[in-house]
Amino acid sequence: MENRREFLKYLAGLTAGLLVPGIPGQGQAPLRDRLGEILPTRLLGRTGKQVTMLGTGGYHVGWTNEKDAQEVIEASLEGGIRFFDNAESYGPHTAETRYGKYLTPKYRDLIFLMTKTTARDVKTAKEHLEGSLKRMKVDHVDLWQVHSLQSPDDTDKRKENGILDLFREMKEQGKVKHIGFTGHADPNAHVRMLAATQGEDLFETIQMPINVVDVSYKESFIKKVFNAAVDRDLGMLAMKTLADGRFFSNKIMNGNEVWKSDDPVVGRISMKEALYFVWSLPVSVLITGAENAPLIKEKIALAKSFSALDDGQRNALIEKVADLAVDKKVEYYKNV
Repeated sequence: MENRREFLKYLAGLTAGLLVPGIPGQGQAPLRDRLGEILPTRLLGRTGKQVTMLGTGGYHVGWTNEKDAQEVIEASLEGGIRFFDNAESYGPHTAETRYGKYLTPKYRDLIFLMTKTTARDVKTAKEHLEGSLKRMKVDHVDLWQVHSLQSPDDTDKRKENGILDLFREMKEQGKVKHIGFTGHADPNAHVRMLAATQGEDLFETIQMPINVVDVSYKESFIKKVFNAAVDRDLGMLAMKTLADGRFFSNKIMNGNEVWKSDDPVVGRISMKEALYFVWSLPVSVLITGAENAPLIKEKIALAKSFSALDDGQRNALIEKVADLAVDKKVEYYKNV
């Protein structure tokens, strides 16, 4: 327990370096663009880019209905979000197509746009990127990521198949500005990718599950990956901050209840506590899914009112749910 507390204290000390001038409460006016006030920004690692601390996830934009997807995009922009996540596989293709309808035609100059590929061979990866650019109606993306690493073996095979070489090539051609990788199944896959690219400057971002339960698992992304990622000055993209909704009682997709849980995590912590825990760590962007406008507006309001949790508050939240880090009822998406 003491080691965990010391580790989180170390991480918290790094968060201040992500914050930039212009954040309310720091004695400066909020940042603005032609749409109005934007959310507070953080540094995206060594990319040098400033990105909003909250980002809209593309997965939910892909599976919800057309009307709600449009409203989520519009509410995100109105609320000050300027970071938009996506992937070729979301829908599949639906989420990117909707960005091409409702986001990029009018607002490309204001946003940081990201997409990803699950491809395990060069030919498919090329096709994915060309399709992504076409669907989103852009000539480049700000960030392209190797998506959904499953295991150390999966990491090795993608590297052996030339995926990383293709990413370098696409960056040289200007079709992608920055490069990263993601995964939610196994932190050891991330560890392997970092080791496989040690001494290189290829990757600039890393995306993984970061939440209050993860830190208590034996196979924890926070405990296994954070130090190396911070040492490499990678932009930290947090996902699964609510464990894909497992912090709450059920999940509805397209009007249908996908699952219902009586898990005791329900009610132990609030959405505010869950998000504030993550924002109190050195993450650049908390990427959140929302299938309707009220959900994204709720999280925007929390971003605007955010104040960092201290060591005691973070540890108290960890203690509330630490006993749940023993099986897959909460982080069901892990394969370890």
